[in-house]
Amino acid sequence: MSNGTILVVDDERTLARAIRVFLTEGGYETEVAGDAESALEMLERLKPDVVFTDFRLPGMNGIELLHKVREFDPTISVVVMTAYGTIEGAVEAVKLGAFDYIKKPVDLDEMKLLADRARENSRLRQELSYYRKQATREVSLAGILGESPAMRAVLDRARQVAALDETPPVLITGETGTGKGLVARTIHASGPRSGRPFIDVNCTALPATLMEAELFGYERGAFTDAKESKLGLFEAAEGGFIFLDEVGDIELALQGKLLRAIEDRTVRRVGGIRDRKIDVRILAATNRDLQRDVHGERFRKDLYFRLAVILLRLPPLRERADDVLILAEHFLKQYAAKYGRGVRRLSAEAQGLLRAYPWPGNVRELSHVMERAILWSHEEELGAEHLSLNNPDELMQPDGAGPVTVPGLPPDGMDLAQWERAMLEQALQQSAGNQTRAAQRLGISRDTLRYRLKKYGIGG
Repeated sequence: MSNGTILVVDDERTLARAIRVFLTEGGYETEVAGDAESALEMLERLKPDVVFTDFRLPGMNGIELLHKVREFDPTISVVVMTAYGTIEGAVEAVKLGAFDYIKKPVDLDEMKLLADRARENSRLRQELSYYRKQATREVSLAGILGESPAMRAVLDRARQVAALDETPPVLITGETGTGKGLVARTIHASGPRSGRPFIDVNCTALPATLMEAELFGYERGAFTDAKESKLGLFEAAEGGFIFLDEVGDIELALQGKLLRAIEDRTVRRVGGIRDRKIDVRILAATNRDLQRDVHGERFRKDLYFRLAVILLRLPPLRERADDVLILAEHFLKQYAAKYGRGVRRLSAEAQGLLRAYPWPGNVRELSHVMERAILWSHEEELGAEHLSLNNPDELMQPDGAGPVTVPGLPPDGMDLAQWERAMLEQALQQSAGNQTRAAQRLGISRDTLRYRLKKYGIGG
């Protein structure tokens, strides 16, 4: 089985043939071209994983060939072969996107090792094309539902941001479940870079020990298990967007390196010795009060102001009463089609209950409630009894002035953090410590529940 395909471009025919024989014996399908023009003609047929090119070629030189290869397919790794007198040119080629360079006279064993590394680099780039394809799916700002004044204001500002090619960093804030990730994706998909990658980084899910390597990549041998070099997510987002979800959870020690990457538009891989230029737009989101974290010295002030060049605050669903039924109708159609149910409409009682409920889990909670209700309903009309919510009379003041104390929830006077902690503790108590059932009661995922428990130090 072939290890991959390599194209060698060199006008020294004897050397080129020796390289071809050696790499073929090493398991690679290897072809040779005597000049850059011939190599370009062979690209479509060969679709090589790696191109080894001499720096000095008749006609088009190695740097020009590098540009052409990257235009044809940026996942192809290019290695420049250089004599002693052209080392500076080879270093410049690396800065322009070449994978590496190798000195002449060529050590064939060294070339085989370099071919293996370059092939692995190409494979990783090809795998990352999955994310690029995901990012090109049709999404627009029109897909974000909401007619309330608060949501319209956010969407108007997001449209202005999406229209920019040189998008400054955008910080999207809001409670859990308000749709921060959806807004980030639609800014990307509605703008001039929609065909470029969108890399979604869940800063909560990445362990602190792996965060730097994932964001910036690493070189072979950087640590015990680094058997091959690996692209970082910033490099994977080249030309497009990187979305740092829950950016407030990044450890203080790493925030300085993140600031440098944003300001200088360069990254340095773990174990690397050179900086790599990047062309990436930054989107970030958080449900935390970063200004409070700045005052508490848990988040860098300079990083906060760099991320919040444009600030978008998503209102919680309880501030969007006019949007609740619009969203509920959307989820009704979506889940009725998904599960093959005949549900067509909401009863008047169900509509009143949905409008009265305070929605602590926001749009995500509403989605879960509607999905669960559709699953258990066998009639055309979805009634209040299917929603598994409290009585609306217990949730709203008779004069509509606002929510009153919900049975079983903490009393008025608590701040949001105290209220959230009390909800978590009560859900666990009522579920006998079973986290899956507690998450279901709260209308959130088990992973979200575990994150919240860790945040408040509940359960050790």
